[in-house]
Amino acid sequence: MNNKTYPYYFSLGAMLLYVLLLVIPGVAGIAYAFTDWNSYDSAVHFIGLDNFRKVFSGENMYVSFIKNTLIFTIATIVLKTVIGFFLALLVNKGVRFRNFHRAVMFMPAVVPMLIVGLIFKSVLHPDTGLLNEFLLTIGLGFLAQHWLTDLNFAFKSIIGVDVWKGAGYIMVILLAGLQSIPKDYDEAAEIDGAGYWRRIWNITIPLLMPALTVTLVLNMLYGLKVFDTVYVLTNGGPGYATEVLFTGVFKEFSMGRYGLGTALSTVLFVFMTIIGYFVVKVMSREEDSH
Repeated sequence: MNNKTYPYYFSLGAMLLYVLLLVIPGVAGIAYAFTDWNSYDSAVHFIGLDNFRKVFSGENMYVSFIKNTLIFTIATIVLKTVIGFFLALLVNKGVRFRNFHRAVMFMPAVVPMLIVGLIFKSVLHPDTGLLNEFLLTIGLGFLAQHWLTDLNFAFKSIIGVDVWKGAGYIMVILLAGLQSIPKDYDEAAEIDGAGYWRRIWNITIPLLMPALTVTLVLNMLYGLKVFDTVYVLTNGGPGYATEVLFTGVFKEFSMGRYGLGTALSTVLFVFMTIIGYFVVKVMSREEDSH
């Protein structure tokens, strides 16, 4: 047998595995979204778009799940990217103990979310939490809140914890992008009289666009499929105030409503596909323009 034919066999095998392990289960999962599949009846009946009507009906709580997911995604994308960018600028300079600072800023990213959740549930406890105790100690007790049980603060607290955990990871990606930018551009602009922030805006950010695209896509994918942060900290409470699509999927499957849970996960898949496509397309256009 000609050795040149081996790559074709490997490609065929990889494609077959891809179809068997990913495509077929994915298509089957989407198909179940159009049924009344549940744990209470062994028969599965086709019900058309009924599950999706329930998801998008204003009478149900599922619309708030979608809204919370989008708010979480947008908020964490903006905050992680901005904070990560400024942290990357900071450690990219010749500060003392630079490697130590990088390690400290990146450390939250490697801590499992379960551990982070348990720590912050203790820190944000309304009565014995370290945050409220600290505020009381420094005379700012009026700022103490029920961070994880108050409707006005629960979702904001989840966003804050997620940003704390993920900003260092974004910093590392952007730092790698900053270090790949030739210093000649910045030095030439400085000689021409451009100030620091003008050089950042006109030189650094355009040249950093590939790294920014990566961070945007990663943040978007994580934000849309967030589960562990919400589940560990509030389990979707108080009420449905912090429920997101994946916690909704989890609870629907836990209650045996498999068809409805599959419909929710299908909505999430469609969101991720459409938004991801347009984000990559827009960011690629920005890269080409620079």
